[in-house]
Amino acid sequence: MSFSKLCKCENFFLASPKRGLVYVGAGDDLWEPKGSDLTWYYNFAPSPSLQGSDLEYVPMLWGDRSEDSGFDSTVENLLQSGINVKHVLGMNEPDLCADESAGGSCIEAKKAASIWKQEIEPLKHQGISLGAPAVTQGGLWWLQDFYTECDGGCSTDFLPIHVYSDFVGLASYVGPVHETYPNMSIWVTELAYPNATVPESEHYYNQTVDFLDGLDYVARYSYFGSFPPDAASSWVGSGGTMMNNDGELTNIGAWYLGMSSAEAGTKPESAAMILSRPCLPAWVLLGALWAFVLELG
Repeated sequence: MSFSKLCKCENFFLASPKRGLVYVGAGDDLWEPKGSDLTWYYNFAPSPSLQGSDLEYVPMLWGDRSEDSGFDSTVENLLQSGINVKHVLGMNEPDLCADESAGGSCIEAKKAASIWKQEIEPLKHQGISLGAPAVTQGGLWWLQDFYTECDGGCSTDFLPIHVYSDFVGLASYVGPVHETYPNMSIWVTELAYPNATVPESEHYYNQTVDFLDGLDYVARYSYFGSFPPDAASSWVGSGGTMMNNDGELTNIGAWYLGMSSAEAGTKPESAAMILSRPCLPAWVLLGALWAFVLELG
């Protein structure tokens, strides 16, 4: 095999234990093929959506809605029912107030701290890891206000963040967040390239998962796109969805589950632990190059 041909190879075997699902109520039959790369999911709610799922469910206290009250009791009931809750997520984009359709919970830091102490902090005694409120890219100021209002009374074990940008924007944001909060691992619980074309989204996806998989301080991530183009919001766009309008996997959807491009456009029953990439890992390429040089000699 020539080195030039090897560099054009698309797939190599790789599994990612970091990968999770942002469940938004679409494509239930797509997200749990046997052997999938997915290991966990959340659904912006305190109770699971995928009944009998093998995926780890991560409850969220979204905000101050009526369905969010009694969060600690809801999680206790999940534990008693046999669901092994290991992590919970705090408020969803509490700093986002300008546009209600964008999904932010819009809570003042003082109120969020009070809710946390009542509804989330007691779960620490159950051995559950607590995820801080997930702010937008411009919301680190809110997070600092939250910790000030907590006055030492809010235990956070990991830091969920949301990143909507191209790859350069994501890479330049994650590092400084880690430098600001070096004692907490990071979960990127929403990420996407807004309003990108399909080719742009696919390129972004390949760059991003490689980058996040390589960062020790990023414990988990979940790509935002588990819906068809017809259900995509105007601020995210339809170019990066994991489903098509027929309910089948796109390339990104197949890759995210650990499948090959050839398996896109299907409703899978199993996954092959293959991720699409523009090239093979460097150590494979160097080995192939050395073999090619020896062959020439």
